[in-house]
Amino acid sequence: MTAPEAATGPAPAAGRFREILKSSSLIGAASLFNILIGMVRTKAVALLLGPSGVGLLGLFAQLITLVGTLTGLGIGNSGVRQVAEAAAGDDELKLARTVITLRRVAWLTGLVGFLALAAFSLPLSRVSFGTPRYAGSVAALGLTLWAGSLAAAQGSLLTGTRRIADLARISVLGSLAGTALSLPCYYFWGTDGIVPSLLLFAAANLAISWYYARRVPLPRIELPWRESCGEARRLVLLGASFMGAGLAGSAATYLIQVLLSRAFGMAGFGIYQAALSLSGILIGFVLSALGTDYYPRLSAAAHDDKRIVEMVNEQCQVALLLALPALSLLLVAAPLVLRLFYSASFSGATQLLRWFILSMLGRVLSWPLGYVLLAKGQGRSYLGSEIAVDVLQVGLVYGCTRLWGLDGAGVAFVLLYLFHVSLMLWLTRRCLGGAWDQRTRQFALVGTVTLGLLFANCSFNDNEPVGWLLSLLVTGTVFLVCFRLISRMSDLGVRRILEKFRLLPRSA
Repeated sequence: MTAPEAATGPAPAAGRFREILKSSSLIGAASLFNILIGMVRTKAVALLLGPSGVGLLGLFAQLITLVGTLTGLGIGNSGVRQVAEAAAGDDELKLARTVITLRRVAWLTGLVGFLALAAFSLPLSRVSFGTPRYAGSVAALGLTLWAGSLAAAQGSLLTGTRRIADLARISVLGSLAGTALSLPCYYFWGTDGIVPSLLLFAAANLAISWYYARRVPLPRIELPWRESCGEARRLVLLGASFMGAGLAGSAATYLIQVLLSRAFGMAGFGIYQAALSLSGILIGFVLSALGTDYYPRLSAAAHDDKRIVEMVNEQCQVALLLALPALSLLLVAAPLVLRLFYSASFSGATQLLRWFILSMLGRVLSWPLGYVLLAKGQGRSYLGSEIAVDVLQVGLVYGCTRLWGLDGAGVAFVLLYLFHVSLMLWLTRRCLGGAWDQRTRQFALVGTVTLGLLFANCSFNDNEPVGWLLSLLVTGTVFLVCFRLISRMSDLGVRRILEKFRLLPRSA
């Protein structure tokens, strides 16, 4: 074995890394474009609405997510598995039955979501905002649940059939259309334009997803509702774990938002929301790029524990190598990024943003592990772990903010992800008999130490010129080392990697 092979594994491993990069490139390019569009949208919202408006928008969005998770029954996620299973068997009639059932269930769950928000709009307004004045707005937002449920069904169809290019197009066009439609609402109506903007955003996403989903070739069949009910039962049972975990997560986020908005005011909550959103933008880019094809592949190998362990380690390593440079740069440039995305009035979020960035490394490490339990059909273990983490999250945020003010929320997230990574490693070992290999452990250790040192330098080094110089040197080194490792592990040259991520035109 040659030296490069000894360092990076045999040729098949290089092929698997190339496959991961290939499946990630389209979604990654779309996500990168969405980040740029999001910069424009976020900057405009910050300037037009201010911290209080950003906080109000965050509460509306989280309320939609919470109720949508409860009424959606997890069919967006379970639908992917159902569609992928039908598509893998090359049975067009089975695929058509699955899709018809998925769409029928989506219509029903969307309608239930709309009626639920309308019926409970008054108490939800009082709990969320401390006043009944937003009850009408809450009721109107029920339409976004109906549109979102249908759009999720179309997304499940495209993901399950692995139409990655169409998913990328939907992502880009939805972001463009939503931004173009929502910004005039903020400009002309201020905070009164938040609800119309959310409705227009949902309508645009539904129209675009429906257009591309209709391009999937399916035979026309008549499916009696009785048969559809049997298929729907499987769909809902599969989605129960997703729904429970999503509901627990949404409830925890909602409780934290209400707690912080009441403790620090809407402006203080806007600072928190800005820092949390920024910390997740780049990580969302990495995880969405890597994750679109990961869960279907993991499910296909559900009966091969050894292969699942290999896939988990491959995903962890690639995720770390892509995320660490982004986290390092964002950590160093936190004050500049806040000013770029928002405005000078958000400068108080700098240290909170740094804490959140530090915690995002734990999210990257735990993310590939979380799908293992679902792929193995251990929904109860997955649901129990998510509920435990969410309960701990609320308790940590409450306790840490009482001790250290708003910055304590960042400390809470760091502690939370330390626990989450440890828990998921334990559950994965119990399920598969193994988890991280030696290389993944080395990557995780080096990444944690590097990001921790950068955090300490940025937060506590009072010698500003020296601090900036050290930070830039470390960040530059991180970029070079990670890029070199990706090149070696995938057996691709620098130009080929840049071409895969649409950063260079393809050579002839």
